[in-house]
Amino acid sequence: MSDIDPQLHLLRRQYLQLFEPDFLAWPPSKFLKGPDVQKWLYKNLFDPTRNSRLPPERYQMRVLKQLVNRIEKAIEDPDEDEISDEIMTRLTSFMSRGVLPEFDAALEKAYVTFTCVPGTADSSDGYENAPEPTITLLERRNLISGSRTTGFRTWEASLHLGSYLLTRDGSRLVRGKNIFELGAGTGFLSILLAKHLQAKHVTATDGDGGVIESLKENLALNNLEDQQQVRTETLRWGHDLKGVWVEDDCTTHPYDVVIGADITYDKVAISALVSTLHDLFDMRPKLSVIIAGVVRNAETFQTFRNECIRHEFTVEDINFEPKPMRQQQALFYAAAVPMKILSITRPC
Repeated sequence: MSDIDPQLHLLRRQYLQLFEPDFLAWPPSKFLKGPDVQKWLYKNLFDPTRNSRLPPERYQMRVLKQLVNRIEKAIEDPDEDEISDEIMTRLTSFMSRGVLPEFDAALEKAYVTFTCVPGTADSSDGYENAPEPTITLLERRNLISGSRTTGFRTWEASLHLGSYLLTRDGSRLVRGKNIFELGAGTGFLSILLAKHLQAKHVTATDGDGGVIESLKENLALNNLEDQQQVRTETLRWGHDLKGVWVEDDCTTHPYDVVIGADITYDKVAISALVSTLHDLFDMRPKLSVIIAGVVRNAETFQTFRNECIRHEFTVEDINFEPKPMRQQQALFYAAAVPMKILSITRPC
């Protein structure tokens, strides 16, 4: 059992993050048929009495079907090897009573749990007998909500920036600092900073009031509902920040770092975004801004750079390339499209 623990930890991390079942990193089938392994899998992946925040039932059923299929193919002698009763009972219960259709399931909120360890860490490094550091969020996995906002799921650039902040170089930028997040969405980055990266204070903002309400729910899931550590507010870019709550908040918690991820995809909003950065620099001239984005459209991303330069900001690339998905050990995300992390400052 100890020889395959790293593979089981990796599988559990992917599963809890709702990694596409067809691409899960399964251990070899000959190990899956072992009674101890099956017991571990049921206990850690499917047992609702031990895990109150399991993935949606449709997702569990898809993974269970693959697991049972792999075990069945590995069994050579049915008298010696068998599929555990717990696993079969769980699968049978889903199939007999039915689960939500795929379209309806996509509209439901689902628990998504992210494992927050450095990408260089071994799958079980240091967590053999202790819980791994995690963030659990309630997300709507459909791409865009009816209000056309993208803030109800965690996107690739947030996970890429999170991966960087979990490195030694990245964590130095935020530890003990007052952080202001633009376009916080689900709150993944703000929660990561407050829960695992020892930020002094985090102010999480988004332009959509419904997203902010969901973000508060996610803070509570991670025991961060106390506004003394993380403050949540609605903020619309391009509006003057003088005389509003931001000014008072910056006085109470002088901002050191501004972060944002997946907020440069809309060309129309870029001017307002950079205007807000300009106001923040006026409040805190020595501010450090870190923006991550997936370069889905090179012209749009360049427009953001150009607008920053027009405001006389200094824009530099942070050298942090995403690993291919098969090499990722935690915070799993597609890396086929180029991703950038920019460091933005304003010369004094």
